[in-house]
Amino acid sequence: MKKAIFLDRDGVLNEVLTKRVKFVNHPQQLFLLDGASEAVARLSKAGYPIFIVTNQGGIGLGFMSEEKLDRVHDRLRELLAEEGGAITGIAYCPHKPNAGCECRKPSPGLLYGLAKNHQIELKGSVMVGDHERDIEAGIAAGCKTVFIGTGKSKADHVAPSLLEAVEPILALLK
Repeated sequence: MKKAIFLDRDGVLNEVLTKRVKFVNHPQQLFLLDGASEAVARLSKAGYPIFIVTNQGGIGLGFMSEEKLDRVHDRLRELLAEEGGAITGIAYCPHKPNAGCECRKPSPGLLYGLAKNHQIELKGSVMVGDHERDIEAGIAAGCKTVFIGTGKSKADHVAPSLLEAVEPILALLK
């Protein structure tokens, strides 16, 4: 079993709820946050598998299709690869908010599924997110956690950006 890094997408890797983009429903609406590509490249070079776990309620609400989401994720992988970042896999919850499913964060279902399919040791892994629901999912799965932002959190570590969280993430994985 190996340890892994789980990253929320919106607000950790890319812009959301900004003047430029409200939600990412098309590849052209995907804009990486400053330092995100460098951060993923540094985490990739450390040798840990990196997974994206993201709630995508827009599918259940009819704002986007799974095909469009796949194109958004293809674009995300391309942008991250430009600096050497590699994403091992992406898991998403397509259900409407409040659907009561087991995969929508703060439930840990996405993490459990990836752990099972990729032989990941959740106890030694790290979940990174910009909402407390991400942190709660990580805690429920037994992961260590890193909150991206400036507010209070139950996370093991808080950092203002993914780039500034690289060293704390790597320290938590040791």
